[in-house]
Amino acid sequence: MQQSFVAKRRFFDDRNFPKGFTRSGRFTLAEGNLLEKHGASMQELEEGQRQPVNEEEQRFLQVMRGEAEAETVYEKAWLKYKQRIQEKRKFHTVFGKKRIADGSDDFSYVETDND
Repeated sequence: MQQSFVAKRRFFDDRNFPKGFTRSGRFTLAEGNLLEKHGASMQELEEGQRQPVNEEEQRFLQVMRGEAEAETVYEKAWLKYKQRIQEKRKFHTVFGKKRIADGSDDFSYVETDND
């Protein structure tokens, strides 16, 4: 049986985690090391750039498609990584809204031009 998640290169995401996974404060040391060592192969599998070599990798794909619950450290770490990058992509702003009172105890928000 072939070994699972063998990667030819280390995995880094300098855009979302410029200090690395373990120094980001978002992953445990074990998760960060696992992502760095095996993340490239997990990404290739999920994106269809490589085929699964065994049942563990096939199950990983089922989890990524939402067909099974995450159980292994690989599945859990990759899902956590994906969740963290989604959180970074969300952008919230409070600019452009002004709170006004309408005479009652309720407040309303209106759009304003801040030019």
